[in-house]
Amino acid sequence: MNNTLEIVKTIKEALEDKKGEDIDILDISGVTVVGDYFVVASADNLVQLSAMKDEVEERLYKDYKLSPKNVEGKRGSSWILIDYGEVIVHLFTREDRAFYDLERIWKDGRRVEV
Repeated sequence: MNNTLEIVKTIKEALEDKKGEDIDILDISGVTVVGDYFVVASADNLVQLSAMKDEVEERLYKDYKLSPKNVEGKRGSSWILIDYGEVIVHLFTREDRAFYDLERIWKDGRRVEV
């Protein structure tokens, strides 16, 4: 498993620890140059969404000394994007995830299990 996939696995574990739902990992490396993987997950509410964001950031810093290149959407937002370069994390409330439907938009990406 390469380092990027190890990071993706750590992100998935962090999201699972905060009860993130419907965690999808898309390999987008053959589709775009914006990154290699999207990690997409849903939360029941804004408090959980914020906790998921914090857990991902804390775990990646602790395990890999990685800080996000960019974060869009802060507390109170129903969609948070955390950009780590090769890996981009999209966290949504269920309603916003259904509305934006990233998996459909990026359907040429390949689903990955880690």
